Amino acid sequence: MNTDKIFLASLGLGWWSDVLADAVQRAPGVEIVTCFSRSEEKRVNFAKKYGCEAANSYEEILANPAVHGIINTTPNNIHLETTRLAANAGKHIFLDKPIANTVAEGFEIADICAKASVKLSIGFQRRRENQFRWIKNKIESGDFGIIVQAESNISRDRLGKFEAGHWRYSSEGMPGGVMLQIGPHYVDVLEMLIGPVEEVSGMLSQLVLPGDNPDVAGLIMKHENGAISTLNASYASAGENYVMNIYGKKASALYDSTNGLNYLQQGDDVPSAIKIEKNDVLAEQMEEFGNCIRNNIEPEVGGEWASRSLAVIRAGVKSAREKRFVTIDEIIKTGE
Repeated sequence: MNTDKIFLASLGLGWWSDVLADAVQRAPGVEIVTCFSRSEEKRVNFAKKYGCEAANSYEEILANPAVHGIINTTPNNIHLETTRLAANAGKHIFLDKPIANTVAEGFEIADICAKASVKLSIGFQRRRENQFRWIKNKIESGDFGIIVQAESNISRDRLGKFEAGHWRYSSEGMPGGVMLQIGPHYVDVLEMLIGPVEEVSGMLSQLVLPGDNPDVAGLIMKHENGAISTLNASYASAGENYVMNIYGKKASALYDSTNGLNYLQQGDDVPSAIKIEKNDVLAEQMEEFGNCIRNNIEPEVGGEWASRSLAVIRAGVKSAREKRFVTIDEIIKTGE
């Protein structure tokens, strides 16, 4: 495709649509030219804020030959339907994580896009953060030795952040609750750094938020190389906190959002602070999406990886409910 600018449409128009639209404005080579939400107020306000057209329907966007791709931030349970329509219209898709609510739908989304020859990019931005790139490079160079263990936490305060009846509060809209919605970020990072997860044990609890979804969750995961990792996720905490410990035989690294990255080599008494320049991961995602469309290349995270990552979450949810270990192969086989 020979074009200097890739033109995009925003679909969904919740708060995250604005975050991604801001990122588009910081990214070279992409521009939002139209938008749609079933709420006329939302689409009018979004169009005014970002200087784009407000479409009267999703079909209008799909019929617009000037639109190259869709930024899809609709609820998880309509990702399949909205993506199918986009792919059939020849529009490339940037889809916020999780790819779907079930693994079967995730793989179907990936298959639909592949058969339509449209790019499918999934919104896993945390793997792009420079501290995780730094750790990944160190692991690949052998500086960590064998990876033996990891700990991670992703927690946020969501009390009062969404109106009553919001899809995030319902088991239909977000089955598995907090672990399904924000847990995938660190499942993705852990699998990027350590390798695929093969077995999961999970626990869920609901302590603060309304609705019928867990707002606190924890997973214990065994990776294919034998390493054990943990992931805790919460919508019920006092505020945002992101933590990851990676332990290798030769070195370990601790990252937290307050103190940054610290690195400890075998034999050292104290860790060394590693200066990491913060990068604009969301703008990088949007730039990559444009480049994939323009140059016919694959995104870093596509539908197959995202579906398998979702299987880890679904295994954890099933484990918590059935009080047993659950393998990733079982979830992929059943499509849960």
